[in-house]
Amino acid sequence: MAFIDGTVVNVALPAVQRTLGGTVIDMQWVVEGYALFLSALILAGGATGDVFGRRRMFLAGVTLFAIASAGCGLAANIRELVIARAVQGLGAAFLVPGSLSIISASFGEKERGRAIGTWSGFTSIATAGGPVLGGWLIEHASWRWAFFINMPLAATVIVLSLLRVPESKDETASSIDWIGALIVTAGLAGVTYGFIESANRGWKSPSVWGTLIVGCAFLAIFPYFEAHVRSPMVPLKLFQSRDFTGANLVTLFLYAPLGIFFFLYSLNLIQVQHYSATATGAAGLPFILLMFLLSRWSGGLVGRFGARLPLIVGPVIAAAGFLLFVIPSVGGSYWKTFFPGFVVLGLGMAVSVAPLTTVVMDAVEQRHAGTASGINNAVARIAGLLAIAILGMTMVSAFSHYLNERLTSLNLPAEAIHTVQSNEITLAALSVPPGVDSNAAAALKILIDRAFVFGFRLVMLICAALSVASSAFAWRMIGASGGRQSVR
Repeated sequence: MAFIDGTVVNVALPAVQRTLGGTVIDMQWVVEGYALFLSALILAGGATGDVFGRRRMFLAGVTLFAIASAGCGLAANIRELVIARAVQGLGAAFLVPGSLSIISASFGEKERGRAIGTWSGFTSIATAGGPVLGGWLIEHASWRWAFFINMPLAATVIVLSLLRVPESKDETASSIDWIGALIVTAGLAGVTYGFIESANRGWKSPSVWGTLIVGCAFLAIFPYFEAHVRSPMVPLKLFQSRDFTGANLVTLFLYAPLGIFFFLYSLNLIQVQHYSATATGAAGLPFILLMFLLSRWSGGLVGRFGARLPLIVGPVIAAAGFLLFVIPSVGGSYWKTFFPGFVVLGLGMAVSVAPLTTVVMDAVEQRHAGTASGINNAVARIAGLLAIAILGMTMVSAFSHYLNERLTSLNLPAEAIHTVQSNEITLAALSVPPGVDSNAAAALKILIDRAFVFGFRLVMLICAALSVASSAFAWRMIGASGGRQSVR
């Protein structure tokens, strides 16, 4: 449920925008409302299972996720959809860590690896199949079915869990760092709101710079609080390991470009390149399949070369993939335009992911492995959250700059130019104002598409730079063998 929803929503965004209206900022909030609560609360969500019962909290997450999915499918406007997506993220914060903790508690050491491998295999299948299935539903039914599909899945999961999954908890766990969870949620919410709304309200708006200041203040307070609380959500002592700190910096700078890429590519393919929703969902399959098929091979690279070399090379390959997405303009065969970028990007991520996980797990003592993995997972999600907020703003600014520089050359009526400029924030969904003659309308549509491509190219260049920065952090901070630095 969680992994299907994580990928299918990006494919649904153009249809959502067409049906409910709204700007690219509204589309950002559809994604960010979910990501905010999941990334901020995933560690606390895992801890609740240890304290109150893993099956109990897992089922609570599934139920909440299903109710929120129904709310998404029934949403009458963007505001209702964003609220329902936020509740979905809250449910996922209990559902995702709960599923792994149940597996860890239910299987012995010899069987646990295979069980987690099965879990990973199903998440890969869901991640790969989600956009294709969702695209087909969007094309032949409605984008609402991309959310309604969770209802029968949830019912099946609840029944099977009640019948077959034993309850378990950690008898030594005593408290949950709820204050820390609230601090980090407030901090991320303030920063996300400030950057997203800056494209609409402007930097002079008190609500923009005010929320940014408040958000940054909460994020600055968070480490101090975690250092002094009895049961911290994020034990800061783990960051005494240079490998662990380096691995999380690699994660931050590698997953940030992925977050904004998967937000923008579906808008590009559907609104600019005029792909169908099904074709758009299938377009990303080379990336996902390469990561799935090469995961065992990339894991073997650690044994042969250590983790450091793959984590230097992998992000550089990913950067080359992002640069390949700079080349396509409007039109052209998928196989010559977007396919090469997906293949190279998928190869780069396949080289990186298994060694990155290995470094995270080997950098700390075994008793901290679950917490270390959870922190790294949260960092990856926060990276996407911040990238969509910050680079989404960059995309809007680049689109507006390109469009405004060339708009006057079309000899449009002053009223039409004003209408276009007032609706620039819709990006490629920007419609031609009424009353414009057919030749000028065609020229304006071409200009809108080129403005989107200009912004997309700029963001891809930034994504490539972030990937190279990720490689640099691996080179500077991660040990040559990726071995353990004991953190007690």
